[in-house]
Amino acid sequence: MNGILLDLGVVIAEIILFLIAITVGQFLIILTLKRLAQWVPEKQGQNPLNLTQKILNKSLFVIKITGAIIIAALNGYLFLQQKSPYLYLLDLINGISPEQWQRLALGLLKSVLLLLLVSLMIASLRPRLKRAGDRLKAWKNIEGNNHSLDTLFKAIDLAIANGLWILALVVCLNFLFVPPSITQYFYLAIKVYFLLCFGIIAVRASFSLLDTLDGLSTEFIAKHPRSPLRFYPRFRYLLGLTKRCLETGIYLAIAGVICAQFPLLDHIAPYAIPANQIILIIFIAALVIELSNIIVEKLLLRSPNLSPVQQRRRLTFIPLVQNTVRYCIYFVSGVSILYVFDIDPTPILAGAGILGLAVGLGAQNLINDLVNGFSILLQNYYLVGDFVETDNATGLVEEMDLRVTRIRDTGGRLHIIRNGDIKTIVNYSKDYVYSVVYVGVAYDSDLDHVYQVLGDVGHQIQGLHPDVLEPTRIDGLDNFAESELTIRTVTKVKPGKHLPVQRLLRKLIKEAFDREQIEIPFARRVLIFKNEAPDLDSLRDSENM
Repeated sequence: MNGILLDLGVVIAEIILFLIAITVGQFLIILTLKRLAQWVPEKQGQNPLNLTQKILNKSLFVIKITGAIIIAALNGYLFLQQKSPYLYLLDLINGISPEQWQRLALGLLKSVLLLLLVSLMIASLRPRLKRAGDRLKAWKNIEGNNHSLDTLFKAIDLAIANGLWILALVVCLNFLFVPPSITQYFYLAIKVYFLLCFGIIAVRASFSLLDTLDGLSTEFIAKHPRSPLRFYPRFRYLLGLTKRCLETGIYLAIAGVICAQFPLLDHIAPYAIPANQIILIIFIAALVIELSNIIVEKLLLRSPNLSPVQQRRRLTFIPLVQNTVRYCIYFVSGVSILYVFDIDPTPILAGAGILGLAVGLGAQNLINDLVNGFSILLQNYYLVGDFVETDNATGLVEEMDLRVTRIRDTGGRLHIIRNGDIKTIVNYSKDYVYSVVYVGVAYDSDLDHVYQVLGDVGHQIQGLHPDVLEPTRIDGLDNFAESELTIRTVTKVKPGKHLPVQRLLRKLIKEAFDREQIEIPFARRVLIFKNEAPDLDSLRDSENM
């Protein structure tokens, strides 16, 4: 009876030890995943590593149940063979020599000491990393890169801590005499882990460096406004693209190195180089496009002796030249990408030419827009900054290219008009324009007096408004209206300045007419109320009733 109880106790102890070992391993794995989850950004409120933890917990639960059943089944088989599980386990333990027990005890001692040393190293390293991060954040007091530095040092802390723990656990396997054929896979996993850590830290470090340089550039430009760095704000919008290119390039390089470690994936590793070359071509193309925009502007506007018309004409041509250069850069970049993949672009370009011809024959509206836009520029119908009136809009020309013209009307609305739809153009910005104002006076007004007052106002507005070229001219009586005499006045003003002059002239005329008691007719409504007297006879009849 005692032997059976002892055997049952051994079986239960084996199951408990198995469950404890799996639980400890589960704890270490989950702890590592939680640390790694801090590196992975959440997408739509979920972190992929958190999902991995849930799947792992379910898998380990199945392993625990399955392992316990297998242990119970093996011991049950021993019972069926009329063998004692206790004696069987005792024979296994006695089969281990005292030297092996000593080596195992020494290995356990070394493992404990190594893990203790690693914990002390991590505990002493974290305060130093924090002080280093605080010093860098305090340097130059650049607030823009504080978040980048915090992310960088957090990544370094996690990489070192997790890396040391994982490396220590693998070394402990050597102390416990795990065969090298097994530990080599653990060392490979450590190599992959450190490569990933290096990639993440390199990305964070590059982001911090870019943010720091961006913050320093503002201070440097303020102190040296004539330095070549003054053009940097034009390139600042490329900062996000630069970060994405660096991040993608570093991760691709790390992925190539990792694939080279596995025989099944080593044929994929060489593709990381052309992929990074494509990223470099895209980044250089974006950089050269903005650089070409600056060069075109400087070349066309460098002369300080340009007249306003010449300046507006060049401002009109600047977007066209910039777009032409941009498309040439796109073409060269596309051909360069083809060469990266060792593809001969000649057949593709020939096919693209035939396709372009077919599209051109079908896209007649597009060709009409381009031809009309080229004609507008060649004939100098209007320029950027001109005040024009077309069939569809009236306002200031903000931008134009070969295909569309953008006009901002007086209400602030932006009209984007295809050049092919522009049939009639009225340009108020050629040499000069007349500001025409119609004035209505009463029929009993003294017209000679009215003309004299209007003439005085015309000389007054020339002195008040710098865009008035000549005093206001009174053309005379223009119309016999229903309730007023209409007088036409004309003021010669600078191109495109007729609207503000009209508004000011009306104000001055109103003030002058009020002083001279000249009536400006306006619509009147006369209401006549008819009061009917009550019928006295009917009132008496109603009272008698």
